[in-house]
Amino acid sequence: MSTPIISAENLNVYYGSIQALKGITFHVNKGEIVSLIGANGAGKTTTLRALSGLVPAQGKIELHGKDLTTVPTHQRVTLGIAQSPEGRGVFPQMSVQENLEMGAYHRSDKAEIKKDYDMCLGLFPRIKERLWQMAGTLSGGEQQMLAICRALMCKPEILLLDEPSLGLAPLIVNQIFEIVTKLNQDGMTILLVEQNARLALRISHRAYVLETGRVVMQDTGINLLNNDEVRKAYLGV
Repeated sequence: MSTPIISAENLNVYYGSIQALKGITFHVNKGEIVSLIGANGAGKTTTLRALSGLVPAQGKIELHGKDLTTVPTHQRVTLGIAQSPEGRGVFPQMSVQENLEMGAYHRSDKAEIKKDYDMCLGLFPRIKERLWQMAGTLSGGEQQMLAICRALMCKPEILLLDEPSLGLAPLIVNQIFEIVTKLNQDGMTILLVEQNARLALRISHRAYVLETGRVVMQDTGINLLNNDEVRKAYLGV
């Protein structure tokens, strides 16, 4: 089996005396959508933040077999990890155009930057219509689209999506998940954290269920979608 794009082994994260992650192990292979599902406080966002280097972690994190555990955040971006954060995190006093440029700040391959820029605007025509609008004045759905575009401008090997449906109308959520699926079909590897477990599992090749900082179950998306225990706990049926 080929080396996973990203993997974590015995990952532990502490916030002071609180242990948020308790020895979790998982991996994401090239071309997959893998979801992390679980209740609030299960450790899903902390897992993404640990992979990005935004919180200190014990254990091992590897990208293409390279140990990232002590690599600083900005170098992880350069190596191929990009995150669209929970709450979107756009730069509100910058234009949409400037936010996109910030995504590519570490790149010098102008022709490829232009190619990725055109790809983003093709995927998200509403962003194209608002290039010179201040990001802070966009709707929640438009800010989510911008956050994903900004991450794509990093030219990632793996895209970390944290709660892309949070606070959005169902119609916008469906549009965003359709685009996430298309990105994957075009070759993007995605690690998805999502409260809407039903939507996440429908589009995921595999998924991990987290409870209080531990992986308690893993399987294909479709198997977890049809698992009685998962259905009762997370799908409301």
